[in-house]
Amino acid sequence: MLSAKTISLVKSTVPLLENAGVAVTNYFYNRMFTAKPELKNIFNMSNQLNGKQQFALFSAVASYAKHIDNPSVLGAVVERVANKHTSFFILPEHYDIVGHHLICTLKELAPEQFTDEVATAWTEAYQLLANILIGREKQLYQHSAQATGGWTGARRFVVAAKTEESELVTSFTLVPEDGGAVVSYQSGQYLGVKVKPPHAGYVEIRQYSLSDKPNGKSYRISVKREDLPQPGLVSNYLHQQVKVGDVIEAMPPAGDFYLKSVYVPTVLISAGVGLTPMMSMLETLAARAEPTPIWYLHACENPQQHSFKARLAQLKQQLPLLRSYTWYNQTQPPKSNQFNGLMQLASLADELPLQTGQFYICGPTGFMKFAKDQLLALGVAPECVHYEVFGPHSDL
Repeated sequence: MLSAKTISLVKSTVPLLENAGVAVTNYFYNRMFTAKPELKNIFNMSNQLNGKQQFALFSAVASYAKHIDNPSVLGAVVERVANKHTSFFILPEHYDIVGHHLICTLKELAPEQFTDEVATAWTEAYQLLANILIGREKQLYQHSAQATGGWTGARRFVVAAKTEESELVTSFTLVPEDGGAVVSYQSGQYLGVKVKPPHAGYVEIRQYSLSDKPNGKSYRISVKREDLPQPGLVSNYLHQQVKVGDVIEAMPPAGDFYLKSVYVPTVLISAGVGLTPMMSMLETLAARAEPTPIWYLHACENPQQHSFKARLAQLKQQLPLLRSYTWYNQTQPPKSNQFNGLMQLASLADELPLQTGQFYICGPTGFMKFAKDQLLALGVAPECVHYEVFGPHSDL
């Protein structure tokens, strides 16, 4: 437990952090990568370039300082971060490096306010949070290692199949090179995939949602080829260069976004490649064959970018209580279950289980905020809305 004095000293730095903004984390990453360039093999350097990682770290640091006297507020954040860290195979020694450079950054940027006394308080506070995360990550690593088909760290997988799902999305079926079983997962979770594109300066790790139900033998990820605003380094490598028979590495499944129950009314809401975890959830619901009312609402640019369209039609035959609706942003001839333009949930308010359902959202951050705001306006309880952000987390 932190002393009242330590808590007071840390909270006193909140205005400093808020005024500095991401300048703190920009300085921190530059400092750390200069001293430890090998860490570029762990961090997503694309997110460094676009600023997402800096913003996510700044938000986490500021939130921790603000709520340090009420750590229960951070419970969901700890679970999310711990899961993400296991997909990068973050180890306790990495916390020592990050902590050292974070404290040094604060001291160097604001030496007058960040006195030795304040630095000592921040060191204690950081170590407490680090110990909480290390403890939770240890549990997750142990679970993955001890479960049937489990492992720790990176494991080699062979690409057994490569299937185009739409003009932008391709699925990769992965089987372990050692021929063993693979650990199960919760529908909605992701794999940390580790590759080294020929033209990349460092090893690259990305998280891709699993898009099928667990089967104990293989995994399927579905990857969107990112072209704008600039070509995605790893997605283009997977689409254009990785072939059937090639080997890539993967961490065990992780993630705190997953299907909570197969017994309650379920509403899946996605946009673009955000449908990948939803397909895993639908496949799981179909396999369980419970009489669960399901709504699947999806938005994309046009039919050419609508992945798994044929598979969804098949699932509707298996799930008589499944109702699906699609919004195409580019004009298409309307059908009974299709709309033009942006997703407007009010048009379905009379049939959606607004008071009894669980709602899952995945897609671009702007879309998810748009959908979540509509759900809350329609009376859905905030605790019944679950969402997954691709890349560094941000609140909606």
